[in-house]
Amino acid sequence: MERTQPPYDGDERTTLVAFLDFLRETMVWKLEGLAEEQARWKPTEGGNSLLGLVRHLGYVENWWFRVCFHGEEDPLPYNEDDPDADFKVPDDWTIADVVDFYKSEIEHSNKIVAGAASLDEMSTIPARKAHRSLRWILVHMIEETARHAGHADITREMLDGSVGE
Repeated sequence: MERTQPPYDGDERTTLVAFLDFLRETMVWKLEGLAEEQARWKPTEGGNSLLGLVRHLGYVENWWFRVCFHGEEDPLPYNEDDPDADFKVPDDWTIADVVDFYKSEIEHSNKIVAGAASLDEMSTIPARKAHRSLRWILVHMIEETARHAGHADITREMLDGSVGE
């Protein structure tokens, strides 16, 4: 899979988005060639499947960019009874459904970032009682997506021996 290569001389916004896009594309890549059952396989009892990780990241994109930063009202699957509901993939969601959802959220996120006047712009809604700059949100999303890409690397290798950055 051809993934976005971050520029060596880009401005801050371009560089941050390119690194995030590289990691997003890595997450989708980790699902390529898998059967539905493989994509739902969990490496441990309490672990997350590759499909669950990608679905979760779609909701994380939604939360930080659309809800917190842009102020959209969008229902999320979280609730007090099941704070990890976003990791759980409904039986009727296929790999294609999860990837389409994730790519749609990425598209929304990138439009929001492109439309912001500055990375210093603050979120519309406070998250955990504090407003965050768009810069903070982008760096956090790089960290979050990279962490789950590491999980995905290990899970994919355990599934079929496939390795790769």
